[in-house]
Amino acid sequence: MSGVRRIGRLLFYGRRYALQAIASVVLLAAVGLLDAFRVVLIGPIFNTVLNPKSPERDLSLFSGRFHFSLQQLVPSHFHNPWTVVAYALIVSTVLKGICDYAGTYLVNYAGFGMITDMRDDLYQAILRRSVQFFQKHATGTILSTIINDIERVQFAMSSVLSEFLQQFFTLIFTAWFALILGGKLAWVLVIFIPVVISSARRVGRSVRHTTRHGQDKLAEIQNILHETITGNRIVKAFTMERWETTRFKEAARRLFRANLNSVRAQAISSPLMDVIGAIAIVLLLLLGREQINKGALNVGTFFAFIVAVFKLYDPVRKFALFYNSFQQALGASGNIFEFMDEQDTVRDRAHAHAVKAFRGEIRLDNVRFSYHSEEGEREVLSGINLTVPRGEVVAFVGPSGAGKTTLVNLIPRFFDVTGGRLLLDGQDVRDLKIDSLRRLIGNVTQETILFNDTVRNNIAYGQPDVPLEKVKEAARVALAHDFISAMPEGYDTVVGEKGFRLSGGERQRLAIARALLKNAPILILDEATSSLDTESESLVQAALSNLMAGRTVFVIAHRLSTVRRATRIAVVEAGQITAVGSHEELLHTSPMYQRLYQLQFADEADASTEPAMEAGVKA
Repeated sequence: MSGVRRIGRLLFYGRRYALQAIASVVLLAAVGLLDAFRVVLIGPIFNTVLNPKSPERDLSLFSGRFHFSLQQLVPSHFHNPWTVVAYALIVSTVLKGICDYAGTYLVNYAGFGMITDMRDDLYQAILRRSVQFFQKHATGTILSTIINDIERVQFAMSSVLSEFLQQFFTLIFTAWFALILGGKLAWVLVIFIPVVISSARRVGRSVRHTTRHGQDKLAEIQNILHETITGNRIVKAFTMERWETTRFKEAARRLFRANLNSVRAQAISSPLMDVIGAIAIVLLLLLGREQINKGALNVGTFFAFIVAVFKLYDPVRKFALFYNSFQQALGASGNIFEFMDEQDTVRDRAHAHAVKAFRGEIRLDNVRFSYHSEEGEREVLSGINLTVPRGEVVAFVGPSGAGKTTLVNLIPRFFDVTGGRLLLDGQDVRDLKIDSLRRLIGNVTQETILFNDTVRNNIAYGQPDVPLEKVKEAARVALAHDFISAMPEGYDTVVGEKGFRLSGGERQRLAIARALLKNAPILILDEATSSLDTESESLVQAALSNLMAGRTVFVIAHRLSTVRRATRIAVVEAGQITAVGSHEELLHTSPMYQRLYQLQFADEADASTEPAMEAGVKA
């Protein structure tokens, strides 16, 4: 996206704050005018106030065709030159202060407001992205865009913009007054304008490039931080602290070098403006001396002119810094708008309609799915045909990497099929609104996701207004009410990040309670009880039985008990369903299922028969 388009989009976000922005421009223009006016007062001060012997009592600000007297701006009862100048100086300073305060507040109001809207839009855009987006972009990169890139733009569009407007109008009015005061002498400054603009543009391009590089390196650090902090137990278990510290230090050094490159590009602008300004001042002093000797200028006017030129120097020097800040903001906005504009592979079609209920069946009709990446296309599922009537429990079993999780992720459209159709009550799910489809589907994932919030809010996630009694009822059915009641704050207890204050079984039962409260007719269950102790597993299995009752269930099975509860079992092998049937049927007809049973389920079956055998011996 070009720089002009980015600027246009940034200004588009300011449309809601146009009134505040216009008012701030007017007020800061007044600041610039009053600031320049105080410089012009130097002429009357030197020519009249500090020169009592001067016969001239007219406090002229400008002479010649632009003649203007200070007495025209003050009340008529002020006659003494000192009184007139003092009044003008104090009043102009007070007015400048008022306009400066109000203008700065309003421009920051508009700047912070537009950035808040942009941050909201960016977060909403990222949150609505498909699963593939989060597979493509690292978490650190996404966080860096939401936090650091937005911060860069915010700084430029609030603090920097406020000072820029003030300095811009100071430059305009001071330059105008300098032209009037210096006459032909002032036109010497014009020869320096192309040099200043050319230098600023060249430095700005370098700053934009180095800033983007630095932001990328900062995202790399944030990605390492996210991985090591969220995975701190694995780091400790493998004693990888030294390795991760080394990795972090290397990334920090890369950021250090990138920041130095950015500073190197920015730091040259101020000394460059200093040199240009010094040359201009020296040249003006040389020419001004000749003008005074000839009587074309008096000392007071020339001194006011030189002060005005010095006053011009500060905005010109700062403009290079402002330009650098705006270039940094444009560079940072690149990722922001890129994330906003990225096209999802999964999105609502133009004429998609909402689905309100599930009444019939889910059918996979010759479904194929491939992952697309920079390396190319990789087919994961091919020729999947399966019909699941309402109320049926289908268990998917198969070796790791066979495509079981990908298959069930097609149902809520976390991914879209790349071939064939997935039908819900005879309607292609791609013709249904995504939100309405997902309201019909409950999920209990293998990795239990809980938020750093209360137990109640975790169970009632997505339903903040649901009564507490319904939350408790869902918890009872999920066999979670007893341990929740034993907590210090009960349902108001904060569970910690990812529920770290709870055991694995307790987290599972909260997730089951959440699915129960949603009461969706379709359930996707990635059963994960292998890491639980025997007691917790039995409670979770009982809770799962309650959850599955009366629902259409797609379950990735890891336990024999779940397999046996299924109406049918589908064997997934190398991206295809190779067999469908009951447990007993598949033991005779599917070599893959026989092998899985021997490797994965046989020990569980033997363990379940041991108590019965011992009871038989005792009898």
